[in-house]
Amino acid sequence: MTAGRESISRTKDWCTPPEYVEAVRRVLGGTIHLDPCSNEHSLVRAEVEISPPDDGLAEPWRYPTVYVNPPYGRDKARGTTIRDWLGKCGEAHAAGSDVLALVPVATNTRHWREHVFTATGICFLKVPRLKFMLGGSAGGKGAPMACAMVYWGCGFDRFREVFCDFGTVFRCP
Repeated sequence: MTAGRESISRTKDWCTPPEYVEAVRRVLGGTIHLDPCSNEHSLVRAEVEISPPDDGLAEPWRYPTVYVNPPYGRDKARGTTIRDWLGKCGEAHAAGSDVLALVPVATNTRHWREHVFTATGICFLKVPRLKFMLGGSAGGKGAPMACAMVYWGCGFDRFREVFCDFGTVFRCP
């Protein structure tokens, strides 16, 4: 799964590892109201989960807190990319939501310029290749690139406090 390019895997259940899910919960005050990118193996356990074949981009994100581990590749059937997901994160925040997203580091891309660098904060994760959960099991394949946790919200100090243990945290301008 690579940012903006074809996915090299047909697997769609690249789940967030538990230590990051717990950190997201701490930033969001304990409750994740919406996970628009869920699947049957997800550990997020949001109050509302949207899983394929339903389209999390097509649904409204009018929830106080949102966590997104978006598809990193291109969805040919829907004509969407990670740029669409990140745009929706910014829109949800503009409408009042606190949003966290786990994304590949691709600082030279349009979606980073337009959506990530305009977020509230970014944590560049220090693990060289984050190991996603696959099929509900730990020890899955490492991401083919570095990853970051991106935050759109009003609690930057809490985000920094929680995620400083996971990597280097920056406030966006």
